[in-house]
Amino acid sequence: MDQWKREWQSQIEPWVSGQMSLADSGHGIDHVRRVVENAIRIGVAENADHEVYLPAAWLHDCVIVPKNSPDRNMASWISATSAEGFLTSIGYPEKLRVSIAACIRSHSFSANIPCDSIESKVVQDADRLEAVGAIGLARCFMTGGSMRQRLYHPDQPFPIDRLPNDSEQSVDHFFAKLLGLHKTMQTPTGREEARRRTQFLVDFLRQLCCEIGWSRIELDRAIDQAIGG
Repeated sequence: MDQWKREWQSQIEPWVSGQMSLADSGHGIDHVRRVVENAIRIGVAENADHEVYLPAAWLHDCVIVPKNSPDRNMASWISATSAEGFLTSIGYPEKLRVSIAACIRSHSFSANIPCDSIESKVVQDADRLEAVGAIGLARCFMTGGSMRQRLYHPDQPFPIDRLPNDSEQSVDHFFAKLLGLHKTMQTPTGREEARRRTQFLVDFLRQLCCEIGWSRIELDRAIDQAIGG
């Protein structure tokens, strides 16, 4: 892996940094670097091929498509195409490029493409870990703030007898997506870490509930519905 970093990461990282220069604060190069570190931890544990999952992790968001764009579900396809072109330009082994592009396409939550390799599973899990835990919480509110969302619904802070609307209030995103992500993790290593980070989100919601004087019983009902089995 050290040799790969010397030979290839030294070319890939500067290019990705340039590509991410206009990304919002929750989806920039810092996000990419954390995904890479997640991928290394998971990939080593799951005995995956780093020559596939590492470039895929670096390049998974190499084309910026805003979260509220109507083309959002195509973002991973667009990034995969751009990544293949870039890897070709630097002479990355041709036999690996198709697998790397497949990893990038299938990492996306909105694209809903099944993973077809352990490397794809590693990259998808590495990216989804960014949506839970302390990092996930921070990124949720950073993104919500950039979209001028309110923090929570003024009449019912936690969605109990209404559908979560995460286009208007950030806390609803926990119930629309984040609390259930642990069920979508593809590897044992990813699942274990996602469960731990999900508990952090639950603890945060319970503290928020206490501070705004809302019913803990109703919050726990909403959490149970979102987390599932």
